[in-house]
Amino acid sequence: MIPSQRQGETDARSSDSPTLRKGRDFVARHGETVFNAAHRLQGNAAHTPLTRAGFAQADELGRAMRGLLGVKPKLALWASPTGRALQTLAVICEHLELDWHDARTDARLVEIDMGSWGGRYYADVVDEVGPVMLPGGTLKPAPDGETYAEIAVRVGGWLADTAEDRGDRLVIMHGISSRVMLGAMTGAAADPVLGAPVATGLPQGSVTLVENGRATVPHLGTGFAPA
Repeated sequence: MIPSQRQGETDARSSDSPTLRKGRDFVARHGETVFNAAHRLQGNAAHTPLTRAGFAQADELGRAMRGLLGVKPKLALWASPTGRALQTLAVICEHLELDWHDARTDARLVEIDMGSWGGRYYADVVDEVGPVMLPGGTLKPAPDGETYAEIAVRVGGWLADTAEDRGDRLVIMHGISSRVMLGAMTGAAADPVLGAPVATGLPQGSVTLVENGRATVPHLGTGFAPA
């Protein structure tokens, strides 16, 4: 596993009007985790392992990617450095017969930071502050957590730094951060409430293909749809 040399750097650039990269991007959401199954706010927690259902979703995703790309495709591998993203990638790599150790990670691909709400049960937080799920399946930012505009800055920085990369690549991410990044990649308008472009949510184990700024969904996962 190769951490990005730029991992963890602060980037103040906007994700507006992203440069169209010369290659296809397969942006996938990791499989279900123990936090998802228990209905806990996961946020950017580093170590929340996949459940059996999560491994099954990763397995389905791997079979789908093999059907799309064949064996040993020329494919750059990227992932959030969280365990759940790396576990999902490992299963996919087995299907594609690619070396997981060649993958690169970048901290800018992690999930939304939920601040002091992170790790707590949804029900307990709701009892204190009211609903945390917003219309469309997005999460209400925690008072001491990360905003959607801040997510847009960091994922936009990663997109800008890798805009000259050529060829196909697979990026394993998370529910909220991938939606913001996909919104930026497809030129979506900023959500008036959230303050950032946010693509439609997909279940865990799904993959979105972005080519020339247009998105399609070649595989729809079976996981829990909200974040």
